[in-house]
Amino acid sequence: MKKTLSTPITAADLEDIHIGDILYLNGSLITCRDVAHRRLVEQNRALPADLDGLAIFHAGPIVRNDNGNWEMVSVGPTTSMRMERFEKEFVRQTGVRLLIGKGGMGPETEQACEQFKALHLVFPGGCAVVAANCVKAIERVEWQELGMPEALWVCRVKEFGPLIVSIDTHGNNLFQKNKNAYEASKNQVAEEIKKQVAFIG
Repeated sequence: MKKTLSTPITAADLEDIHIGDILYLNGSLITCRDVAHRRLVEQNRALPADLDGLAIFHAGPIVRNDNGNWEMVSVGPTTSMRMERFEKEFVRQTGVRLLIGKGGMGPETEQACEQFKALHLVFPGGCAVVAANCVKAIERVEWQELGMPEALWVCRVKEFGPLIVSIDTHGNNLFQKNKNAYEASKNQVAEEIKKQVAFIG
């Protein structure tokens, strides 16, 4: 069944969502990556956008200015793990519910998602134009002095996705779960190979 979330999102909206689920998003989505995280967490600078109940996208977009009207050209995800050391405090301070990016995140984000009821989701890499087509309007831009990739682009999106849940509100981590399974499988296969070639030694 297709699951679509609409902002503002509450903790109750996320209770029955689990790792591996596929979601879509309607409403507000703000691009927010390295510098914005550092400004909030390390420099104690308030963000110029209220993220409570909303979603952020770890992304550096390409945006066109058409006579004062901003148009999203391309907005592919950047590697979420770069934000790992900031994300728990970032979630605590902002109340953001969805963290969207590329690849997995680690234990700090697991704790943040469980404690503050948020999700980390993966947008498929290589689909930046697909993502841009889901942006129906850029409502405003903040911290434009940081340059196009690092500025906060406040977007209105429709059917933004697919988004794969990689960390849920129970702290389960899809990437870590798969890594553990791969490691177990690798060790089992290695043992079988050792038995088969033992005669060589």
